[in-house]
Amino acid sequence: MGLWSVWWSCVERLRPAFSRSRTFLWFALALAAACVRPDLAGVTSLVRSLGLEPACYGCLLRLFHSTGFDAERLARLWTQSALALLHRQLWQAGGRTVFLADGIKIPKTGRKMPAVKKLHQESESNTKPEYIFGHSCQVIALAVRAARGCFALPLAGGIHEGVVFSNRDRRTLLDKLAAMLLALEVSTPGLLVADAYYASAKIILPLLRAGWHLIAGVRFNAVAYLPPEPPVPGRRGRRRRYGAKVHLRTCFEEDDAFTEAPSPVYGETGIALRYRALDLLWRPVGIVVRFVLVAHPTRGRKILLSTDRSLPPLTVIQTYGIRFKIEVSFKQAIHTLGTYAYHFWMSIMKPRPRRSGNQHLHMESEHYRNAVRRKLRAYHAHIQLGIVAQGLLQALAVLEPAAVWRHYGSWLRTIRIGVPPSERVVALALRNTLPQFLADTARTAILAKFIRKRIDPGRAEGLKLAS
Repeated sequence: MGLWSVWWSCVERLRPAFSRSRTFLWFALALAAACVRPDLAGVTSLVRSLGLEPACYGCLLRLFHSTGFDAERLARLWTQSALALLHRQLWQAGGRTVFLADGIKIPKTGRKMPAVKKLHQESESNTKPEYIFGHSCQVIALAVRAARGCFALPLAGGIHEGVVFSNRDRRTLLDKLAAMLLALEVSTPGLLVADAYYASAKIILPLLRAGWHLIAGVRFNAVAYLPPEPPVPGRRGRRRRYGAKVHLRTCFEEDDAFTEAPSPVYGETGIALRYRALDLLWRPVGIVVRFVLVAHPTRGRKILLSTDRSLPPLTVIQTYGIRFKIEVSFKQAIHTLGTYAYHFWMSIMKPRPRRSGNQHLHMESEHYRNAVRRKLRAYHAHIQLGIVAQGLLQALAVLEPAAVWRHYGSWLRTIRIGVPPSERVVALALRNTLPQFLADTARTAILAKFIRKRIDPGRAEGLKLAS
């Protein structure tokens, strides 16, 4: 099968997320444009990448604001499709599929964009400002093996702070992430990997109730407890729930309790680390969890937590080691796909100062609140479009690497064996085969015809023959 045939077979699975066939075709058109666009100038670049008529700009704006575009259902369908397409390449730990979660902060300068607020950036790089003005988004991804490599395939994302519609809403970012993960309706509960921010009862308890488990980092000042001593017969009072307190950082001082082993961390060879596993009661969740203390020769000390106590310590370390792949996925989403390159303004929004935090709307009119909801829906639709586009490029890199390199049509100084083509390489291969796709009269003819009717022959760069 050709690249575009595989691409279309994946996209067709997403049709139930749209109430009308025409809305789905506009989405497929925008998705094709997002996969091949050479620049990231918002909706304008989608029009320019396919050489569309100027009137298509307004049509695409209406697509993102359309009520016939269900971004949450699209995320569920995309998750199911990704699990089915890449079931042989899924990263597993203890028989569970591994999912990744993290947050990303996107600078936005618009003072008439809902959910934009002052955000604090925690970064070791001094090139980043401590505070930015923008959107805070949380993303869930799927860990996928590719030859000797690994990548994070994005599944769903959402803006989870910046706007509060009700003063009775007490949900935190952790509550919303847990809800977003469970809303994907994965048939077989998996294993979520995240950083120390997500090591909380607000994440762990909902996941455990649904059959999921969590691997996360733990702050260095964390404490746990030994099991309580058996009750003394005849002693009055309530039975103790916790035994002696254990300061986990002090456990690094017991050198004899550590085991040395070759590092299982992705990409590390010739490095030995030392580890220790402790099954202790953790007060935030009230159950016994597994703590893995790691002394790495170059990365220093780290404390990991696993709610699945059946996982060997080295498996916990190895699984947590792929968490950084979601950071790599974020870079590709920003610089290659333009997932967060939306510029949707709300004309009736009251301008807000740059130092402001959450926008509280419980005192605003229903008309104003609905306008904010409409704009947030457009943001989520654009984000989910970019997530699907990036996932499609990654899937093609795994499923059709030979075809990707055959149609790449450019030159790389170094091609690493065992590493799948990057999103940029796949995008260029799709761009080179786009005229062939648009001329197709087979099963992809419905989308090809839909695009051809909207091409401006005088502006279509390299697509005049197909038009």
